[in-house]
Amino acid sequence: MTKHLMSAVLISTALAVGCGGSNQTPPNPEPAPAAAPAPAEPAPAPEAPPAAPAPAAPAPRQPAPRSSQAPSASRPAPSAPVASNAAPAPRAPEPPKPVFRDVTAAVGTALSLSLVTPISTETAKVETPVTARLRQPIVVDGFTVVPAGATLHGDVTEVDRAGRVRGRSRLVIRFSEVMVNGQRDPFRTNALTFEGEATKGEDATKVGGGAGIGAVIGGIVGGKSGAAKGAAIGGAAGAGTVLATRGRDVELAEGAELNTSLASPYSVRVEVR
Repeated sequence: MTKHLMSAVLISTALAVGCGGSNQTPPNPEPAPAAAPAPAEPAPAPEAPPAAPAPAAPAPRQPAPRSSQAPSASRPAPSAPVASNAAPAPRAPEPPKPVFRDVTAAVGTALSLSLVTPISTETAKVETPVTARLRQPIVVDGFTVVPAGATLHGDVTEVDRAGRVRGRSRLVIRFSEVMVNGQRDPFRTNALTFEGEATKGEDATKVGGGAGIGAVIGGIVGGKSGAAKGAAIGGAAGAGTVLATRGRDVELAEGAELNTSLASPYSVRVEVR
């Protein structure tokens, strides 16, 4: 700024000298007022260092491409994508499904049983329960329809005690169910009938013996007529002995062997393979 002021003063002096045209000293004019200094031009601001460009807004972060290098130990490596055109793994073959068939024991199939509950015509009544076990299995076409040891359930269907004069005791039982593995199924058998032994011979002997004794006693007392009367008396005495005695009861002990047969077919479903 000082250099500019000095230059302006020198220029003004040179102009004043040139305009006078002579060496005469001009009258002392009143000193002209000093020219007001030109308004100082604003000093140029010192050149500032070039401003650093404003940082651009950060671009959205793009996911870094997968590196072919092995991942760090802190993060598990992502599983490799399975190719879409890869062939599916072969499936294990399914086990074969079982095949079943119905096997039937026909009517008349023989049954060998062992009695579990003892029974007698002396105490039995109609519908008294009876139990037995199958001694031998029922097998049809190589398949076991009913295993040995299966329990049969039935009851008394008829019972008669022997009369005091004539007749036999009679017991009839029939089985209607079988139990296998805790399950009961209908299982009808033919009736089993039992009769007590006949006692007619023994009864006749008892009556005849009584008549003979009566005849001997009557003959001693009154001759022929006494013998006839004695026979009648003795016969009556013998008959009284028979009337006082019943015939033999039917008695079946535990473990008695019974043989019967199926009265209706019995079917089960068995696995073939």
